Amino acid sequence: MYQAIQGYIKERIGSGEWKRGFRIPTEKEWMERFGVSRITVSNALASLAQDGWIRRIQGRGSYVEGVPASAGGGVASTSAWAAPAASAVPAGAVAASAVAAAAATAAAAAAASRAVVRPFAALLLPSLADAFSLRLYNGIYRALAEAGWRLVLMLTDDSPAREAEAIRECLAMGAAGLIVFPVDSETHNEEIMRLKLERYPFVVVDRTLAGLETHYVGSDGAKGAALAVDHLYELGHRDIAIVSDVPVSTSTVDQRLQGYMKALKARGELVDPALMLTELAVDTETPAPNPSHPLERCVAERRASAYVTTNGRLALHLLRVARRLGLRVPEDVSVVTFDDPSPSRELSFFTHIDQQEERMGRLAAETLAGLLAGAAGGSPGAWGFEGFGAGSGPGPDYRKIVLEPKLVPLRSTHPRST
Repeated sequence: MYQAIQGYIKERIGSGEWKRGFRIPTEKEWMERFGVSRITVSNALASLAQDGWIRRIQGRGSYVEGVPASAGGGVASTSAWAAPAASAVPAGAVAASAVAAAAATAAAAAAASRAVVRPFAALLLPSLADAFSLRLYNGIYRALAEAGWRLVLMLTDDSPAREAEAIRECLAMGAAGLIVFPVDSETHNEEIMRLKLERYPFVVVDRTLAGLETHYVGSDGAKGAALAVDHLYELGHRDIAIVSDVPVSTSTVDQRLQGYMKALKARGELVDPALMLTELAVDTETPAPNPSHPLERCVAERRASAYVTTNGRLALHLLRVARRLGLRVPEDVSVVTFDDPSPSRELSFFTHIDQQEERMGRLAAETLAGLLAGAAGGSPGAWGFEGFGAGSGPGPDYRKIVLEPKLVPLRSTHPRST
């Protein structure tokens, strides 16, 4: 609908029906006419103003500039244009004093109609520092490209403030929809709440937002943790620790902790709080020996014979710690990690939980593309996307797709030494 609004306005300007100085309808009128949110209308108008088709004046409205020179028209500069006085121009009227330019020619109108910019969606990621994020991005990029969409990537550095800023930037740039990988935070970002309230098309990937229904694609974290525990238990390990460096309130971590505890209890084992190493402050970029760190103490004192890490960075860090302490992986310490930290499957070392992140990204992109197709008047199902025929949803309005994780046994796990 974003493109539909822009096309409608460009057509009337290009044909000469709306002349320079004409005050176009208000945002509310556009919302009612096209049945869209205020965000969609505001972004469409902001983009037109940026390209030189219209001029927006705070508290006054939006006025026609003309067909910009970049689109084949004669409006090369708008710096000398002055809007009519508010009292002189009623809504929808033409101010005679402002009609200084000639009507656009038929050639300019034809050029304007050809000036079609391929639409784009935006992806918000905390970072691209690990293989999981790269594979997720690849899935999203390829699916959107196949559907004819461009993709803009915004990195949020796992900062709520940066995430909010990135959402505002994407909307200002005219993104037709968003895919959001939420940052680690105990509270929802207000900008995400605003997207939902304004009915803006977006899909949340990997992490759910507690108490907030949205379109979502992710993996079953509880089942993944249970697969890891079961694998280690069958290898003879009984003292199994779980390690996390993000807030427990993060949905993915909470799911994995619940799955870990449930799997141990199902085996008749007591859950040892001392082996639940959560919310650790771990410098995985420039690690230095720290004997007082909870993880290093646990490894040094041989409290656990096996570990489950909630991400690949922690698995690599744990490997370095063990080697520094003279322990071998997997002979002395076994490790199962969520997600393969190796960018190449051929070089993979760690036994890991495969969350099918590339497929996860593809499904998120296909879900968003389907939403945008529906908003443009098409049928989401007509796209033939997997995201519109898989999974189960919490209701008629929101689609929730939860993928089944898989255990991939490799070289970081070994039967417990006796």
